[in-house]
Amino acid sequence: MRKKTLDKARRIVVKVGSSILASVEKGLHYDAFSQLTKEISELKRQGYEIVLVSSGAIAAGMEKLGYKTRPKSITQKQATAAVGQSRLMHIYENYFSRYQQMVAQLLLTHDDLSHRRRFLNARNTLLALLELGIIPIINENDTVVVDEIKVGDNDNLSALITNLIEADLLIILTDIEGICDKDPRSHSNAKCISLIEDIDVDMEGVMGETKSQMSVGGMASKIQAARKASRFGIPTVVACGTKKEILRQVLKGKEIGTLILPKIRTLSSRKHWIAFNLKTKGDVIVDEGAKKAIVQKGKSLLPSGVLEVRGSFDRGDSVSCIGPRGKEFARGLVNYSFQELDKIKGHRTNEIEKVLGYKYSDEIIHRDDLVVL
Repeated sequence: MRKKTLDKARRIVVKVGSSILASVEKGLHYDAFSQLTKEISELKRQGYEIVLVSSGAIAAGMEKLGYKTRPKSITQKQATAAVGQSRLMHIYENYFSRYQQMVAQLLLTHDDLSHRRRFLNARNTLLALLELGIIPIINENDTVVVDEIKVGDNDNLSALITNLIEADLLIILTDIEGICDKDPRSHSNAKCISLIEDIDVDMEGVMGETKSQMSVGGMASKIQAARKASRFGIPTVVACGTKKEILRQVLKGKEIGTLILPKIRTLSSRKHWIAFNLKTKGDVIVDEGAKKAIVQKGKSLLPSGVLEVRGSFDRGDSVSCIGPRGKEFARGLVNYSFQELDKIKGHRTNEIEKVLGYKYSDEIIHRDDLVVL
């Protein structure tokens, strides 16, 4: 199954984390840069299209500035990233030039991917670079990003990029063997899970947050990223990036790391964008009947099924649909603001105009704008 799944991959997103590229004790790992760029260049010559999502800007800045510990304040982190990003790209350009391979830098924020027009512009730019034979190197723009426009970590960014360019495979390189049943740093008997067939089984409790001082994303973020890719029909491999020729071994179908299979029923590009690229602005609490109608029958959300409204959102914003037990089960684009929805919740559709004095739509969220998670 592994070989059959991976044989089809030609367009690949490779994500490499700070824990591979640097450490507090040794600074930047130049051997890791050398190995990674050599492998990617060889794959490129074999006809693969590669997009690299690379962490390491703050780590590179720390080395340049002589810092021994990761900065804690936002302004210090952003200043360090500003110093480090140019250093990071200089290193990549230097190593890739050994193989006559041209690279390009893209710095993105969640804001770039949550606006549909900018999402499509980013997609067109990436596809143009691939057409030219250039390897795009992507990082979150740590120099300007704030919580409101932050993706959060490069694991999740890599999953969004996988969707953006409709890649065939996501490979996440980390400093442990793969996704394990326990944290291998604290459990010597931890075993690597070779295959995950259904990512929606609660995998996030398997390992918890294993991360180093040099990294942001723990193992839970890698599972989240794989889940996002899975919903778009794309497999993910989480593997140890310190192993030699790791990318070649993965693509040959060797039993290495963890393979997460994609969902059979996948989301359209637009629905994937709604579910994973947009940040939700509020919660809509619904009753059991409304939840069943949405999940089991694919129906729209009507005002009669709404119990409570939380947060501040406008018409057209993304909101979370929460069931009566408090668990999010869907996301969608809402047709009414939070003030309007608070007034019409529990009412029938034919009462909306009477309550508000006007009516935009019969549905609070139309099924075409609604994604079951």
